[in-house]
Amino acid sequence: MAWIWLLIAGAAEIGGVTFIKLSDGFRRWKPTVGFGISSAVSFYFLSLALRDIPIGTAYSIWTGIGAAGSVLLGMALFGESRDKRKLLFIAMIIAGVAGLRFLGA
Repeated sequence: MAWIWLLIAGAAEIGGVTFIKLSDGFRRWKPTVGFGISSAVSFYFLSLALRDIPIGTAYSIWTGIGAAGSVLLGMALFGESRDKRKLLFIAMIIAGVAGLRFLGA
């Protein structure tokens, strides 16, 4: 179950970063509230995952999901660059996260 908690935490992390973008420097209140809720959910589920997953593995996977997911969402929603090199490095992050999952716990 810890791995499911960690996936939820990572997804909420992506949501939090997206809400930061939408908040326009915390000037828009609805996305700012969305950021706060997403961050709280993310940290809560990360704390649940940390009961069973080593901290180094869990934190690395959590940040990897957040980083890769945020870049991909930025490409899909905000028109960010889809440079092939950028995609290669995102694939490397995803491969690292997968490797940690299978070797880490």
